[in-house]
Amino acid sequence: MDQKEHIEALKDIRQMMQRSVRFLSLSGLSGIFAGIYALAAAYLAYLKLESGAGRTDARGTLIYLMALALGCLILAIGTAFFFTRKNARKKGLKLWDDSARLAFINLSIPLATGGLFAIALIRAGAIGFVAPATLVFYGLALINASRHTFPMIRQLGILEILLGLIAAFVWGHGLLFWAIGFGLLHIVYGLFMYFKFERS
Repeated sequence: MDQKEHIEALKDIRQMMQRSVRFLSLSGLSGIFAGIYALAAAYLAYLKLESGAGRTDARGTLIYLMALALGCLILAIGTAFFFTRKNARKKGLKLWDDSARLAFINLSIPLATGGLFAIALIRAGAIGFVAPATLVFYGLALINASRHTFPMIRQLGILEILLGLIAAFVWGHGLLFWAIGFGLLHIVYGLFMYFKFERS
């Protein structure tokens, strides 16, 4: 009986230490919805690019695509906040603590850098490299943040980087790789996280 109690005590200590250094409130549902938003945005972008206006009005198409990407990002962030807050309450954890702050900072630096780099590519007319660049920098951001949240986020980051590098060499299919990276991979990993860590 004493041995069993010691094992339980050690498990409790380990969980407390893990919670203090890792952001564990991240919800798999937010990943699923982010993936759905990305697939919807990719489909709308495809329709625009294939339309007559998309082929003749380059400036208007670019503004439309940027607005679409921004809207997708805002929806994903809002949904992530909603489900993560709900998950934190369910687990009895704080939504914003040191681990969440560190995860956010480590995610934001490569993400902001990638966003500015993508804008520079657009200004230079290198539109074909925008999708690969966003995938690579997003992957780097995930790897950087994975030290402060679920370790599997690192695997997702590696896959995003690989997709981005492939997209950089497979010319003309950036939107497809973007949809796979931000859409399908988010849904797959979101489902895995939900069924492994959240579903009760």
